[in-house]
Amino acid sequence: MKKKAAIVGASGYSGEELVHLLLNHPGVDLVAVTSRQSAGQTLAQVYPKFAGHPVSRSLRFTEPDSAALARQAEVVFLALPHGVAAQYAVPLLKAGCRVIDLSADFRLRSPAIYQEFYGHEHPAPALLSTAVYGLPEVYRAAIKDAALVASPGCYPTSILLPVIPLLKAGLIQPEGVIANSLSGVSGAGRKAEVDYLFCECNESVRAYGVPKHRHLSEIEEQLSLAAGARVVIQFTPHLIPVNRGILTTLCLRPGAAVRDAASAAALAAQVTACYQQAYAEEPFVRLLEGKALPDTKNVVGTNNIEIAWRVDARTGHLMVVSAEDNVVKGAGGQAVQSMNILCGFPETMGLL
Repeated sequence: MKKKAAIVGASGYSGEELVHLLLNHPGVDLVAVTSRQSAGQTLAQVYPKFAGHPVSRSLRFTEPDSAALARQAEVVFLALPHGVAAQYAVPLLKAGCRVIDLSADFRLRSPAIYQEFYGHEHPAPALLSTAVYGLPEVYRAAIKDAALVASPGCYPTSILLPVIPLLKAGLIQPEGVIANSLSGVSGAGRKAEVDYLFCECNESVRAYGVPKHRHLSEIEEQLSLAAGARVVIQFTPHLIPVNRGILTTLCLRPGAAVRDAASAAALAAQVTACYQQAYAEEPFVRLLEGKALPDTKNVVGTNNIEIAWRVDARTGHLMVVSAEDNVVKGAGGQAVQSMNILCGFPETMGLL
């Protein structure tokens, strides 16, 4: 039997990707989409590219109303700004809906850290201890029984999936992690701001959020849980003139010193074995060996993340590179992956 799903905030880039995935999901009926600015219009009017789907010509955007959504849907996706999503999560959970939140509202365990990084008090701190961090490759068992899933941010996904297995295996030190990420402009969301106009972004690359990007909060929390000790990293995000995609390069300190070619080769073999053990059976993690390196063109439009690694015998560092689509694996696709798990569907349903 199909699950009835709704999307709150379906007019943003993550919301649009959710619409695309759920319209074509064999286990789901998309029964409600909300957007204040698009209320009254059909999906086909707002997103002409979906006009070929019969549902798009009849399903209309509505104003967000928690009580109405609870009557219509069993699973509700919240594709809303932080601070706003919690206002809908609370009544939807009380009504018995399963909620998958794509904002940052439930990704952290500490309301104090939330306030530090997001600049205001948490609107529903009592729910923080009940939310499950929606990284399926790490928290699959907990997601299965979750009422509230906090889907990770795009940058965190590109960093956590490569680093968590290495920390757990003790192959890298928890100190001195350096992450440099390049993201397409869609990562900023669908909004009219000067910094994201075509003439401002095209033919330009720039760093931003330095030195304390908001995603640092969940990255460091999850890495600390994996390491069993506090992890503080150096993270620098960059905006690049492409629509989609994130490429992250990580510089990591090995647990054992790399002094020559032999010790570098030994570490590379250990890293390979670690990643194979963690991800060989994961449908959306692509481990690249040999000379191949991650490339955003190979993951855009998919729910895949590519990971490759090199040991630099000259500097003694382990270099790991990842690539993903920030709107799919970094947002809507990963949220649907979590939905598949909690609904008992095959994890790849609607995502391949």
